[in-house]
Order: sequence, then C-alpha cells, then structure tokens
Amino acid sequence: MKEPIKIEDIEEKVILVGVSLNDGDDTEDSLLELAELVKTAGAQVVGTAIQSRESIHPGTYVGTGKLQELRQMIEEFEATGIVCDDELTPAQIRNIEDVLDTKVMDRTLIILDIFAARASTSEGKIQVELAQLKYRLSRLTGLGISLSRLGGGIGTRGPGEKKLEMDRRLIKTRIAQLNRELAEVRKHREVTRGQRSRNQTKVAAIVGYTNAGKSTLLNTLTNAQVLEEDKLFATLDPTTRSLKLDSGQEILLTDTVGFIRKLPHHLVEAFKSTLEEAKYADMIVHVVDASNPQKDKQMHTVYETLEMLGVKDKKVITLFNKLDKVEEPEILHDFKADKTLRISARTGEGLPKFKETLEEILREDKKLLEGTFPYSEGGQLTIIRKYGELLEEEYRDDGIYVKAFVPVELYRNLENSMK
Repeated sequence: MKEPIKIEDIEEKVILVGVSLNDGDDTEDSLLELAELVKTAGAQVVGTAIQSRESIHPGTYVGTGKLQELRQMIEEFEATGIVCDDELTPAQIRNIEDVLDTKVMDRTLIILDIFAARASTSEGKIQVELAQLKYRLSRLTGLGISLSRLGGGIGTRGPGEKKLEMDRRLIKTRIAQLNRELAEVRKHREVTRGQRSRNQTKVAAIVGYTNAGKSTLLNTLTNAQVLEEDKLFATLDPTTRSLKLDSGQEILLTDTVGFIRKLPHHLVEAFKSTLEEAKYADMIVHVVDASNPQKDKQMHTVYETLEMLGVKDKKVITLFNKLDKVEEPEILHDFKADKTLRISARTGEGLPKFKETLEEILREDKKLLEGTFPYSEGGQLTIIRKYGELLEEEYRDDGIYVKAFVPVELYRNLENSMK
C-alpha cells in the first residue's frame, strides 16, 4: 500500500542586508525589527549582513565585495532570497539579481505584504492594493526578471501576480479607480466626524508604535474584541468604541494602525484617511511599550509620523504600557506629553488613573453650570447627562436644582432655560 503524499508549505529562507552610514547609528536595531517583520510575513531569517559605507551604493545598494559575500551566504544557508533594509530602486533590484540570481526584496515590500495579509475590511483592502500598485508601478522595469521567478511567498499577496503582469496603462487605470473609491470612503469618514462634532462627543485617537499594546488597551477598556497578537501590525483596520467614564461622561476611543520606522511613503499616502483619525481627534493617547529597550526611538518615530500627518496642538496622554513585563523599575518620561502614566493594559494596572485623567481633560472644555430648571424644562437634564458631567441634582418645589460641568457651546442655551 502506497503511503499518502505529504504536501508541506516551503518556508522561505532569507538573508537580511543593511547599510550602516555612520558609527552608532541604529542599523542593527533596524535589522532586528526587519527580522520581526520577515517573521510576521512568514519567512525565516537565516543570516544577516551589514556593510559600513559613506553612502548607499546607487547601483547595487552594497559594494561588490559584500555582494560576493552574500552569494556565498546564499549557497551556504540555502537561502531563497535577500531582504534589504531600505527601499530599493528598480535598477538596484535588477543589478543585485544579476549578481546573486535570487529573489530580491526590500523593507517596503515586506511591510506591504504584511498589510495585504492583515487587511480585512473593504477599506483596508483598497488602501493596501493602492499602496502595492503604486510601489510596483514605479518598479515595473526592475521587476522583469523577478516576475518570472515568483512562485508564491512574500510579495505575492494582495493584488497578486495578475496585477504585476498588467502594463502601466492598466495599473494606472486601476489606481484611478481605487482613488475614486477611497475618496468615497474619505467622504463617509468626514460625515461621521461631522456627526460626532454635532453630538459634542469628544474623540481620543490611540496612536503608538506597532505592537505597543493599543488593541489590548481598547479591548480592556471597552470590550471591543479587537484581535490581539504579539506581532507587528496584528491589527490594521481602525476600530472606534465608546467609553463611559465614572462621572457618566462618554468619550470615543479610536484605535489607529501602528507606526514603524521607515514607514513606506506609499502606505502613508494610501492610509491617509485612516491615519487622519488622529488629526481630527480632540486628544491623542500615545501608547508606548515600556518593556522595549528601543522605546525612546519608537516614541521619536511616532511623533515624526504625527508631524508628517499635520497632527499638532493636541493634548497628549502618554501611557507607558506593559509594566507587567518591565523587570527593573526605571524613570519613564515623555517631554512632549501633557500627561504621562504607567499602565498595564493586560492586567488593568493604572487604568483607573487613566480614566480620571480623561475626565480632567474633558472637564477643561466645560463650564460650571449651577441653577434651577423649571419642571417644564426637565428634558435639559438628558442633554447634561449625555454631554456634560452632572455633579448634583435635587428635585425641589420650584424645580430641579442642578450643578454640572457642561460643554461651553451648550452653556448659554442651558442657562437661558433656567429660572
């Protein structure tokens, strides 16, 4: 009797390649992060190569000697490809392939691939496809050889090979169509934001480096049931949930896509409508992985990305998360934040203080209202409970005595309704 045929997925084995431009730069840290990205994309890192240079080689990314060294490493480790830590030009891809005769990828392609695998909503899929097509359109000349070599694996998800085989005209037509679809999505987001604004509902955008624990925070606070994984870009599509605070005030929390160093320009452009949730929010909740030794550099990347998106003049609460993973206590500070707190989203440590801080900030935009409503104006209490903070309420012979913090824009109408 013949044994059944076993079909196994072949895991890609790749070598990471980086260029260090000066002593003490973050090339090693960047490659460690690239290794995590590659792992998330489903491949195995079998080797790493760093070359110190004054500048990136315009033709082959690294020098001739390093290319020969890579060729030997590919044979020795039976690697199926290399991944460069910077975005490559079409000429660099073609030239490296000519020398190494292997699959050549860059950091941007890996990130796009992960996004393609993680996008679940129609908006997310549109954004990813748009970013991939723009990336590939600029590289059609450099991808000629590698197209014939692609047989699945990293870089082939999302639009897939059939999109790669399109000529420029067809890709441009598809890009135009996706841009129209995204414009509709953007219009819908603007309508939603307008409704929130009219409802006086405040919004806090949760931002942070990828895998800082944003989704865990949202789940713990609001039971949002967003996917949580100890992986880069575990969640991609934004989620908005309402959080009711102890005083009865409500605030909307919006989880945004995680930031990362060298975030591809194509992705920033494609995901602008999603990332702009931070731009139109009333405040920013910046989640930082306190257990990560690179937290200061990650915080710098987050602020750089926010600046690029035009996010400014917002109250910032920085939450140093994952305290349960911090082995030795240390001083944690963020000089750009208005408030800093230490929390563990997983255990709940520090979250009551975070809620108190949210209430304090919400109260800053409110005015103290004190007086008596006639019973005929009793409906005004519903407005106060929904948009304000009711401190005292007493039913008296002459009406309903109220002491409350209310939004400035509602104060005048409510005061006029009093006796």
